[in-house]
Amino acid sequence: MKYILKFIFIILVSHVYGQSNIEWSGVYKLKLSDFMSPSTQVGNVNIYSLHTGSTFDFVYSMSSYEFMFTKNFNDKVNCYFSRHSASLIAPDSTFAIDLINFAQFAFDLSELYARKFRKELFENKGAFSNSDFFHEYYNEIQGEYVERYSNASITTDLGRNHEKLSELQKKVLDEIQELSEYCKTCKPKKRKKNASP
Repeated sequence: MKYILKFIFIILVSHVYGQSNIEWSGVYKLKLSDFMSPSTQVGNVNIYSLHTGSTFDFVYSMSSYEFMFTKNFNDKVNCYFSRHSASLIAPDSTFAIDLINFAQFAFDLSELYARKFRKELFENKGAFSNSDFFHEYYNEIQGEYVERYSNASITTDLGRNHEKLSELQKKVLDEIQELSEYCKTCKPKKRKKNASP
C-alpha cells in the first residue's frame, strides 16, 4: 500500500510539474495568467520587475553504444517557460503588458539559443566524443544568450520601448527560421564532406 501511495504521489507531482512548463512552439503567446509566482503583482506598486521564466537545458541518458552512434541531439535540448518561476511586478496593466511582451521576446530568444546549441552538438559530436563534449559549447552559447538578453533588456527598457522590442523580436524570429532544421523534433541534413582536390 505504501508503494502504491508513493507511485500516485509521483504521478501527481509529475502532472503538476508538466502543466507548469510551457514548451516553446512558436504558436503559444504568453499571458498574465502564465506568471504564477506568488510574487506577481499588478497595481498598488511604484516599481517594476520581471523574471521571465524561460530557459533551455540539455538532458540525455543513453548507453555508451547508443551515445557513440547518436549524432542528432535535437530532442534532448528543451526550451520552456516555467509558469511557477515566472513573475512580474508592474504599477498598472499597461506596464504589465509591456513586461509580458518582453518575456515573450526572452522565450523566443531562449529557443533561438537552444537551436544554436543543437546545431553545435550536431556539427561537433563525433563517434569517439567524450560524454561531456557538450560543456564547452553549452557555456559558450549560454554566455552569448545572457549578453544578448541583457542588451535587449536595457535597450528596450524591459519592453517599454515598443519600436525597439519589435525590431529585436523580428530579428530573433528570422534567426529561428534560419535554423529551422534544429527545432526539437527536426532531423538536420547531413553535410557533404568537401572532396580533396
